[in-house]
Amino acid sequence: MKKLSLAFLMLAFLCFALAQPINSFAQSDKELKKEIKQKATKEARKEAKKLSKEGYKVNPGSLPLEKQMERAWMKQYEEDDEGYPKYFISDGQAVGETQTAAKLQAIEMAKLNLAGQIETRVAALIEGSVGNKQLNNEEAASVTQVVAASKSFIAQEIGRVLTLVEIYRPVKKNVEIWVKIGYNTEMAVESAKKTIRQQLEEQTKLAHDKIDSLMDF
Repeated sequence: MKKLSLAFLMLAFLCFALAQPINSFAQSDKELKKEIKQKATKEARKEAKKLSKEGYKVNPGSLPLEKQMERAWMKQYEEDDEGYPKYFISDGQAVGETQTAAKLQAIEMAKLNLAGQIETRVAALIEGSVGNKQLNNEEAASVTQVVAASKSFIAQEIGRVLTLVEIYRPVKKNVEIWVKIGYNTEMAVESAKKTIRQQLEEQTKLAHDKIDSLMDF
């Protein structure tokens, strides 16, 4: 009976010990989200106040400006399991005769800015891959050239983005639109890899197995 009681106590202690890191992690994760929320709210209030003073307004039925900004900052602070930003965030401004026309231009500008961020990220990954795949100087140069010219192609392939903020203000007889958009980092990198792979196949003499190896990241 004593041996049984001792075994039971040891089992209970083991279960308690194993539970501690999980509970601690859950608690720290909760605290982290709370901290992010506080930072996002603080930044959102400051930015919303500034934009309101500049004459920007939200469309009827849309979230208040402060809430839109808070959502954008929350996305900006989100990270994946490896600690990298979970979303690419970009903004764009445009002036047009109508709100619809200005919005389309603003989003296209934001997408182009977004493509620049994506190209920079993928270029860094490819650069590391080039060094490990033993390409000769000519091959490495052609890869670098294709990647450097890929921004416009990446912009064309950007899929559905999250419109986090959309505000407007009158500018004489026209209207100015300011948007902030977000795009999932993982989706963005995969889309860029496909685009660059196609450009490498069309514009270089690299063998398919070398391209496959190069884009394996």
